Amino acid sequence: MATEVAIGIIDSGFSAEQGGRVAQARRFWLEGGELKEGDTQPDALGHGSVVLDTLTRQSGPVRLCVAQVFGDRWQTSPLQIAAALHWLVEQDVALVNMSLGLRNDRPVLREACVVAQTAGVLLCASSPAQGEPVYPAAYPGVIRVTGDARCAPGQWSWLNSPQADFGAHVAAANGVAGSSVGCAALSGIIAGYVLANPGSNRDAVLQWLHDGAAFIGPERRGHD
Repeated sequence: MATEVAIGIIDSGFSAEQGGRVAQARRFWLEGGELKEGDTQPDALGHGSVVLDTLTRQSGPVRLCVAQVFGDRWQTSPLQIAAALHWLVEQDVALVNMSLGLRNDRPVLREACVVAQTAGVLLCASSPAQGEPVYPAAYPGVIRVTGDARCAPGQWSWLNSPQADFGAHVAAANGVAGSSVGCAALSGIIAGYVLANPGSNRDAVLQWLHDGAAFIGPERRGHD
């Protein structure tokens, strides 16, 4: 019998209807430049709700721990994400999905990623298909995920490109698409693997992803 697997999500929260599926939740925000934490609020942006649905559609029964770092605007900080990561490590999660990206490298976020990975936590972060790197996806050891239009639900690609390591199905049930959803889809697929293979480390997960990829290399538009 598979043991319980805890999965972390750092995003804009979750809807009231999803509350029964979330085991632990915490909100992190800045007030006057000072980090605060407390109870979560309803997902004002709807992004986290889509990410949660997308991930759990692929993962099977997992214990969800949600860290809310966005409020009613598309604005967060490295400090909030770092605090969320530290909290999720304390919840003993196996994987953290971060369908977000910041333009600037900050030591507080870099160090939080190192702490999480040292604890054996897998980190998946979205990366745009084009443009400059974003963080935390660009940090060493973080699994960089983007959307890949070639992938059907449940499929993924091994891109091994300057932009991303893997791609996954991009369309959520309500029509939302993009690298955020691709990241959530692959996180759910990885969570399902970890659920079926308890104790799997990062190397084992990456090897399984390499071996099971439906496509290898970036999509080359206009070519067969």
